[in-house]
Amino acid sequence: MQLNKYIDHTVLKPTTTLEDIKNLCMEAVEYDFAAVCVPPPFVKVAKTFTSSTTTKVATVIGFPFGYSAIEAKLAELVLAIVDEADEIDMVANLLAIRNKDWDYIEKEINNIMAVIRNQPRKVVLKVIIESGILLEEEIIRCCEIYAKYGVDYVKTSTGYAEKGASVEAVKLMRAHLPQNIQIKASGGVRTFAFAQELIAAGATRLGTSSGVALMKEAKGEATNGAAGTY
Repeated sequence: MQLNKYIDHTVLKPTTTLEDIKNLCMEAVEYDFAAVCVPPPFVKVAKTFTSSTTTKVATVIGFPFGYSAIEAKLAELVLAIVDEADEIDMVANLLAIRNKDWDYIEKEINNIMAVIRNQPRKVVLKVIIESGILLEEEIIRCCEIYAKYGVDYVKTSTGYAEKGASVEAVKLMRAHLPQNIQIKASGGVRTFAFAQELIAAGATRLGTSSGVALMKEAKGEATNGAAGTY
């Protein structure tokens, strides 16, 4: 298992500095992580730090609560694409999910996918459903809808809710998604053992601010300082 290729090395805190982004990107390049995930204003500079490498640049829209209007999410999406983000992690409208307004959820993803599909280059879309605060039936319905619209990933969590990724949620999602739709687990992925469990359950990406610590733990090295919080 190449753990590094599962990792979206992440910093999304509202106090993020340019130095934080530079360090994140340098670490991602050093360890050949799958991607860095950064706040929207830092997409352009992250692209410069990761240029000529295989590390992708991801950003977020509707983050972290998901209740932005569809028009606002579309504007964020367009700006991210203009800035050349490779991957987009969009928070679904959690209010609509909890109120079982499935028509709204379909309208939202239909509008988003229309823009994604109209791009001359591949833009990966990951939809965050905040599985830790949803009922099983809500997770299953989300999987059915997002499978219908052909998203690239369904993602467990933002890392900001009271509960993040869980093995149970990943297994449930895997059981109700077609094999071509991948799963990103995020929120509380701080140990190598937990990362292994999530991957075994079906996750193909791990969103974490503890990427370097995970790699060192996987190699049996001592880690300096506390692990990340995402």
